[in-house]
Amino acid sequence: MIRFLSRFCLLVALALLGSTGARAQAAPQPMAGQRGTRLENARIAYITNKLALTPEQAQRFWPLFNEFTDKRKELRRQTRFNLRQQDFSAMSDKDIRAALDEQFKLRQGEINLEKEYVEKFAKVISLRQVVQLMQAERDFTKELIQRLDNRRSGGAPRGQD
Repeated sequence: MIRFLSRFCLLVALALLGSTGARAQAAPQPMAGQRGTRLENARIAYITNKLALTPEQAQRFWPLFNEFTDKRKELRRQTRFNLRQQDFSAMSDKDIRAALDEQFKLRQGEINLEKEYVEKFAKVISLRQVVQLMQAERDFTKELIQRLDNRRSGGAPRGQD
């Protein structure tokens, strides 16, 4: 039964990739694009499995989640860009304070976005699934980092040195 559910979730995720795949194709980058698409496919399958989305939920959830993800990426891009553009050594304390306030404003914007989308997600999936989504995103990132670390270190699992 679990094997069937895993395959079913994977099939649902792959079926929903039409919109994600189209977005990935919009910016052709030979190797980076393939790696990004594979990573996105794995992320979709992971989240679909962890949330145990029904086909009806998945159909309504993924466009909303993609919208949220795009907005969050843009906020994070702005935060990184603003930090890189600053030459703090040549700034007055007043200018540094203004730059810090801008960073706090952008980070608060990300929190506000998450709060907004929790409400939107709750109209499509249960609150329990919303919490599972938040945990699944963290777990997927942790697992990804662990796999990258394992590759770099020659295969020793993280934390078991």
